[in-house]
Amino acid sequence: MRRDFDSRDELAAYLRREFSSAAARDPRTSPWPGGLAEANQRLARIEPQSYAATRNHLDGAVTCLSPYIRHGILTLETVRTHAVALAGSPTAVRKFISELAWRDYWQRLYFRWGSDIWLDREEYKTGWIRDDYLPGLPDDIRTGTTGLACMDAFSHELRSTGHLHNHARMWLAAYLVHWRRVQWQAGARWFLLHLLDGDPASNNLSWQWVASTFSQKPYFFNRENVVKFTDGRHCQACPSQSNCPFDASYDQLAGRLFRIGTATP
Repeated sequence: MRRDFDSRDELAAYLRREFSSAAARDPRTSPWPGGLAEANQRLARIEPQSYAATRNHLDGAVTCLSPYIRHGILTLETVRTHAVALAGSPTAVRKFISELAWRDYWQRLYFRWGSDIWLDREEYKTGWIRDDYLPGLPDDIRTGTTGLACMDAFSHELRSTGHLHNHARMWLAAYLVHWRRVQWQAGARWFLLHLLDGDPASNNLSWQWVASTFSQKPYFFNRENVVKFTDGRHCQACPSQSNCPFDASYDQLAGRLFRIGTATP
């Protein structure tokens, strides 16, 4: 394959020709540039000391390095070494390092399990069984037309950029599995179709963690949580604002979503 191009547009056109079946599904090119130079520039801008306190906010100090790690441009050790050098000690960036460790852990499990990463590791802990969940992705989620401003925005960002903040991924996954009662595998396949950093290890086991097939309890959220970490950017103009399915306490939502006793997020 060619390696030298005069512009990114020329590269994109070449890839559309070479991978015509993929281009037929979606001819758009992500706005994220690749390559070692871009990866090193992003690495130089990380703020690991602020990561723990702000990482759950959509505008928090996340690194956006995952696509470069996923494709081997940056190693976990390179990122860890740089973060520790910036902070002065591993203790100062403990949470940042722990998230790198989770990525490494998922990869080790993938090495052991292989394609079994697509199987439920455990039963759902929601009171529902696998057959209670739909096997396919609903069209309104795929196209971002649910009428829920937050979910539709996340769907659009995923499809148009190939990236999505981790907290938004969790909300979208929880909505799909717990509110719409869809098997996590359908969502995992959809994410992998679009994510620049998508790999079965981190992707699938994170979906299973949300679903409760690889965790002690299901992950879910309420409107207050979304408002807090998005600064309410989606809720203000949401067409479903007066009938928001997330606008309840966690105890109330647990009673609506699950067949078991009170759950906590």
